[in-house]
Amino acid sequence: MRLLRPLAVALGGLALTVITVGPASAADGTFVWVGPKGKAYAIQNPPDRKCLDMAQEARGPQNATKKTLAVYSKAKCKGTEHRIAPGRSASGSVRFASVVFNPR
Repeated sequence: MRLLRPLAVALGGLALTVITVGPASAADGTFVWVGPKGKAYAIQNPPDRKCLDMAQEARGPQNATKKTLAVYSKAKCKGTEHRIAPGRSASGSVRFASVVFNPR
């Protein structure tokens, strides 16, 4: 039993490392935009490099994340691209149908 204890501790530490380091990454922070009727919407810690289609009207993107994002005029991250640096925003006239965080 004493021999198994160090092994269990080592494996437990490895599991904790895998959980905390994990493969998923996010653009830490908040992404805010204006939707229908001027209502503000937000996503907290959005995923990196995953195209997100907007379900409704979206305009005036504000990037309060730590990574650059790109908004697109069409769904599936197609059409005209507008990149927004961390801590920056685009005017309320910038309309978009999809967004990707930390684009390549």
